[in-house]
Amino acid sequence: MSLNSVVLISGGTGSFGKTMVNSLLQQGYEEIRILSRDEAKQEEMRIAYSRPELKFFIGDIRDRNSVDKAMKGVDLVFHAAALKQVPSCEFFPLEAVKTNILGSQNVIDSALEADVKSVVCLSTDKAVMPINAMGLTKAMMEKVVQAASRQLSEGDTTLSCVRYGNVMCSRGSVIPLFIRQIKAGQPITITEASMTRFMLSLDDAINLVDFAFEHASQGDIFIKKAPACTVQQLVECLLDLFEASNPIKVIGIRHGEKLYETLVTAEELRRSKDMGDYYRVSIDDRDLNYSKYFTEGAVEEADIEDYHSHNTHQLSKAELKEILLRLPEIKDALQGDRS
Repeated sequence: MSLNSVVLISGGTGSFGKTMVNSLLQQGYEEIRILSRDEAKQEEMRIAYSRPELKFFIGDIRDRNSVDKAMKGVDLVFHAAALKQVPSCEFFPLEAVKTNILGSQNVIDSALEADVKSVVCLSTDKAVMPINAMGLTKAMMEKVVQAASRQLSEGDTTLSCVRYGNVMCSRGSVIPLFIRQIKAGQPITITEASMTRFMLSLDDAINLVDFAFEHASQGDIFIKKAPACTVQQLVECLLDLFEASNPIKVIGIRHGEKLYETLVTAEELRRSKDMGDYYRVSIDDRDLNYSKYFTEGAVEEADIEDYHSHNTHQLSKAELKEILLRLPEIKDALQGDRS
């Protein structure tokens, strides 16, 4: 990626967007555009950064016209704008459809018309075998990306996705909630003690985006391999780090939640490339002329299993504490307690 490239981040005032901005500024990009509908967060970000490289556009990805205005002259797009809260999407599923599916189509169509070099779209493990509206709409977003990719050739805009597990300390995630409860002396509310989630830092998430920009072919989905832990273990480690003894209260699984999350299905693994720290899942590029294809059974394929948070590397308490202590939010919270 050339540092002269103009980068557009949809949903740029969120956790992913801000971390992506920090990374791009450190790399020396000359123009970074933020497209979002929240003027208050844009103003806070404008004041906090006070950097001429940042250009702010008020708009909503549901509105193609506002996307087009921000897209003119752009080289690279990171599409992070979405409705992400699982319970909210359960109660307002059509709103999730409008943003996560139709809004993503607007971003893709606008990028193609503007002859953007590469678009990387943010997906989630909840899109794999989805049971909730948020996951369903993100799964459809992946399909929208791949459907558009099938119509493109070499030299056209490259469309790809990155798929994340739980990103620690991102907005709306459980770690900031647990810290607030610990500091307030309240019971720590967990849904189910044995529930497992992938543990990924925001920096790892941004590195995955960079990797996708550098290596993507049409319709690729990139996944960062990640360890996991149970919710119970996460709470116990936080209580140890904060030297606290808050009681733990089990409140039950919320609307649309899974006991564990899957990042790659067995079917996807059969057409994926193991790239060390990443999986690259290639698009299923067959067309609708099924008579051209035939399938022969492969015994070895029967042993392939989905890659999920129950069968990935399970962190020990020591490993989890080491990861938590590297998070700026944890460091700041602990320093606040000791000052």
